Amino acid sequence: MNPPDGLLGVLQFYANFLQTRYPDILDDTGRHLMISGIAVAGGALVAIPLGIYLAQSKVKWVQSFVFTCTNVLQTIPSLAMLALLIPLFGIGPKPAIFALFLYSLLPILRSTFAGLNSVDASVLESARGMGYGPMQQLFQIKLPLALPYLMSGLRMTTVYIISWTTLAALIGAGGLGDMIVSGIGVNKKELVFTGAAAAIILALLADWLLGAIERLTASKTRSGNAVG
Repeated sequence: MNPPDGLLGVLQFYANFLQTRYPDILDDTGRHLMISGIAVAGGALVAIPLGIYLAQSKVKWVQSFVFTCTNVLQTIPSLAMLALLIPLFGIGPKPAIFALFLYSLLPILRSTFAGLNSVDASVLESARGMGYGPMQQLFQIKLPLALPYLMSGLRMTTVYIISWTTLAALIGAGGLGDMIVSGIGVNKKELVFTGAAAAIILALLADWLLGAIERLTASKTRSGNAVG
C-alpha cells in the first residue's frame, strides 16, 4: 500500500508502519550493532598493540611494510572486498565482519602510532631521569598522553564501520541494510527511509558517545599534565 497524500496522511501511514514493523526494526538494529561492534573491537585488539609495537620498535622498514599493507586494504572497494571473502567464509555475517575488521585496522593503527609519537621527548627524558624503565614509560606516560589520539581514532572508525555495515545485507549478513535492499527491491520508500535513518542515528549516537569519552580523556590528560 502506497502512503496517502498530504503531510498528515504520510505521518499517520509511517506511524502505523513503525508500530507494525518495530520488532523487525529492533532485530535489524541489534544485528547491525553486533556486526559493527565485533569488527571495531577486533580491529582495536589487533591495531592498538600493533601500533604500540611499531611506535616502540623504531624499525623503519617494518613500519613502512605494515602501513603499506593496511593502506592497500583500505583502497579495496567494499563490494569487491565482500565478493573476495565469500569463497573463504561463504554468505552471512562472517565475511562482512572480517571485511569491516580489515577496514578498521588503518585508522586505529594510525591514531595509536601518532599518539605515542606525539609525546614530548623532554617528558620521556625526565621520566628516564627519575628511573622509569621502558615499560613504565609506556604504561604510565606514553599511553595516558596518547589516549585522546586513540579515542579519536576509535571514534572515527566506529562511525565509518556503522555506515559501511549497511552493505553487509548484500551478502546475507543482515542489519539495517536489509531494510534498504528490501525496500529498493519492492519499491517501499518507508523501508528504505527507515533503514537509512536508523543507520544514520546509530552513527550519530556512536559519534556523540565516543566524542564525550574523548573529551573526558583529553580533560584528564590536561589535568594530569597541569598537576605534573
